[in-house]
This record gives sequence, C-alpha cells and structure tokens, in this order.
Amino acid sequence: MPEEAPPFRVTVLVSGGGTNLQSLIDSVHRPGGPIEIVLVVGSRPDAFGLERARAAGIPTEVVPMAGRSREDRDRDLAGVVEASAPGLVVLAGWMSILTSAFLDRFPDRVVNLHPSLLPAFPGLHAIEQALAFGARVTGVTVHYAEELVDGGPPILQEAVPVLYGDTTDSLTERIRGVEHRLVPEVVRLFAAGRVRRDPRDRRQVQVVPVEVE
Repeated sequence: MPEEAPPFRVTVLVSGGGTNLQSLIDSVHRPGGPIEIVLVVGSRPDAFGLERARAAGIPTEVVPMAGRSREDRDRDLAGVVEASAPGLVVLAGWMSILTSAFLDRFPDRVVNLHPSLLPAFPGLHAIEQALAFGARVTGVTVHYAEELVDGGPPILQEAVPVLYGDTTDSLTERIRGVEHRLVPEVVRLFAAGRVRRDPRDRRQVQVVPVEVE
C-alpha cells in the first residue's frame, strides 16, 4: 500500500477573539489528517484565539510587539513560525503589518483576509467605511499578504450585499459568515496544490481546477 501523505501544516497568527481560527479548527483541522494546524501565535497573551487553540490541543506561542521595532519583532516571529515548518501561514485577525523580515522567510505562503472587496475600503474599519460611503455591495477578500496594507493580490473574493438599514453589527455578522467559509476553502486549495501565483505577473493568481478523470 502507498504511504499516506504527511499532513499539510498550517500556522495561524491571531491578535483577538479568533473566530476565523475557530472556523479552521472546526472545518479543516484534523491532527494527523490531511490538514493540521500545528501552531497558533498570538500578538498578545490575552488574545482569546490562544484559548481556542489550547482547547483544541494546538500548541501556542506569544510574540509581542511592545518595546521593540517591528523588524525585530518580525525576525523573532519568523523564527517561531519557521520552527513549526508550515506549508501555509494564515493571518486570522492579526492586527499588525508584517515586514519583509517575516514575509521573505515564507514566500507566497502567507495569506490574510479583509472584510471588503479589495481594493475597496482597505485598512481599519472597512465595514464602517462601506456603510458610511453608502456602498450597495461589499464582501470578503482572502489575499496574499504583503508589506502594503491589504495590498496583496486576491486569491478568493465573495460579495456581500449591503442592505437598507444595515448596522455595523448586522453587516459584520453576514460578512463573518462568509469569512468562515472562505478562509477554510483557501486552506483546502493550498493543501491540494491548487493555488498558483504567476511568476511573470505577480498580481495574477490562478486557482487550478480539479482534473476530471
């Protein structure tokens, strides 16, 4: 019998509540299975996402920012993450810009999510921005992470309508439902080797279709 392939290893970075981490734990994380979350790193020791990881038996680390430069933090962070040998690094509510000191260690293996259809409404408070602008449609983008805030090319995007009378809370709830589907789907695509970034045009990303036998 052929040997089973080793698990596709995923490391997740969190800063807050970790609802997208929980969606990954519930949908794709299988210790010893095809996809395994091998480490969760927090930017703060009180990030609730770390509690979610511990409850699932996933190792955790904390790499804080306070008292040092971003580059120094990112070199330490890269060392911690590299030791987990990830096939993919997922920023699941990581509220800090990553520099080349981190990103260069994991080329094309770091993905982020943003609650808008980028390039619309980048940065903080994207949901509030969409409401204030009167946008009729917003959405979710899962994209490659780059030093430019929310500037990496999209991998998957999905639209979310903005309804008349929407509040920040009501729109956030619908956007989070999409996030909780899209982020695990991107992890599955990477695990299956179905995401390719064009080496000649780095803005172009191909999601390779499954071959039909």
